[in-house]
Amino acid sequence: MAEVKSDIEIARAAKKKPILEIGAALGIPPEDLLPYGHDKAKISADFIARQRGKKNGHLILVTAINPTPAGEGKTTTTVGLGDGLNRIGKKAIICIREASLGPCFGVKGGAAGGGYAQVVPMEDMNLHFTGDFHAITSAHNLLAALLDNHIYWGNEQNIDVRRISWRRVMDMNDRALRNIVGSLGGIANGYPRETGFDITVASEVMAILCLSADLRDLEQRLGNIIIGYRRDKSPVFARDIKADGAMAVLLKDAIQPNLVQTLENNPAFVHGGPFANIAHGCNSVIATTTALKLADYVVTEAGFGADLGAEKFFDIKCRKAGLKPDAAVLVATVRAIKMNGGVKKDDLGKENLEALRKGCANLGRHVQNVKKFGVPVIVAINHFTSDTEAEVQAIKDYVATLGAEAVLCRHWAEGSAGIEELAMKVAALAEGGHSQFSPLYPDDMSLFHKIETIAKDIYHASEVIADKSVRDQLRSWEDQGYGHLPICMAKTQYSFSTDPNLRGAPTGHAVPIREVRLAAGAGFIVVITGEIMTMPGLPKVPSSEKIFLNDQGYIEGLF
Repeated sequence: MAEVKSDIEIARAAKKKPILEIGAALGIPPEDLLPYGHDKAKISADFIARQRGKKNGHLILVTAINPTPAGEGKTTTTVGLGDGLNRIGKKAIICIREASLGPCFGVKGGAAGGGYAQVVPMEDMNLHFTGDFHAITSAHNLLAALLDNHIYWGNEQNIDVRRISWRRVMDMNDRALRNIVGSLGGIANGYPRETGFDITVASEVMAILCLSADLRDLEQRLGNIIIGYRRDKSPVFARDIKADGAMAVLLKDAIQPNLVQTLENNPAFVHGGPFANIAHGCNSVIATTTALKLADYVVTEAGFGADLGAEKFFDIKCRKAGLKPDAAVLVATVRAIKMNGGVKKDDLGKENLEALRKGCANLGRHVQNVKKFGVPVIVAINHFTSDTEAEVQAIKDYVATLGAEAVLCRHWAEGSAGIEELAMKVAALAEGGHSQFSPLYPDDMSLFHKIETIAKDIYHASEVIADKSVRDQLRSWEDQGYGHLPICMAKTQYSFSTDPNLRGAPTGHAVPIREVRLAAGAGFIVVITGEIMTMPGLPKVPSSEKIFLNDQGYIEGLF
């Protein structure tokens, strides 16, 4: 049996083309590419502006069932499908998110696909890449520093230090920084107060960058950030302390999409990276809308399961950017479905049709949820060598009862050759004009009703539990003119419920709301449920323990 190479070994052996050549195939002139080395580049704002009058291609969303430790391979399928569409003669671009250092060194690993369906350069993409996350971190923390400085030098805006809502961020998992006291050490250091850190991918600045149409829109949204409240409870905005201009300066390059390539030398835009469990989980609007002008097909993904990623893609990103997806691909594996059916991880290699059929309830719930948005859906079964023909057929038979189709895909082992069937069926689905996309709820629905609609229609919960203070806060924001905003649920990715251990397709559960936050710049309300944290911690044995430089100077253990 041939030796199975690791993802990083496959990526390192890639025969990459110069990035200017990848850009030229899309019609991007050399002067409109800002190279970062030979294999990655940013696309200029001038070039993007010149594309606005062009017709859009077809937009394909790749989503998945609720993730399990068995893995689903959503990004791998996104990359594979993009390669597959190019293989069958379609002009396709892949749009995915950038990787966060926190999960990379924590538990999740890389975020560039896997096997023979990867985006390269893999090492760079999983580390500092083109510096976008550092720029976002700097812009966010500049605002925090200016806020404390404003208070130190007299507090002209009369900010109530008890009602400051703007925390700091860093791109690393660090539970020790969730709640801290700052400005200790005497009068020269300011006024001591409670504060804390979130992870960069949960920053409102990240969400703003990913939802902005251009640099001017970005600066306006930055100015709309609410950093705290006065004693009369009126909001204080970033523009009130003159922070928006300098923040935009720090982000002027970061807002430009990054162009890289797949192992098969097809174009990929990798830009932005909000988490889907604590943020809205989609790559940037500017990357997606630009790709739609340059290709017949754009394959993009939404984070985690469809209950989080797809719902936010539809209700936040598509609503705000005026996007209309033509089709959705729901990724599942035999192993993950069996785990949803109660099989332990060590036993996933054994055929178990009873558990598989039980676990299919999770898959079915996601299929039905996507259809609620009017988007036609097809299931991609990401193949593992332990899968049996009977198990694969059982999934196909089950999906057929839902009025959809499931296709077995072998892109991890075979690249685009292993996903041709899915590519052809997705192309036919997208070109069929069957999509009747509409968001789950209208803009003018009350904020609490929007939360209930998501909880009941997508999570199949029986009720939403919220203290009077939460309900009063939502009504207050409605009175201030924010009632039209969509909802961004912060919830565990592992279950339809707020209990990460409740697998399958639970019904009748309650969704407890712990806190609500107004992201006025990004343009949504963050609803924090259950035990979800906006600053993750590292596991007992973090991935970083296995990451090192070998004798040749190559990175090992990254993925």
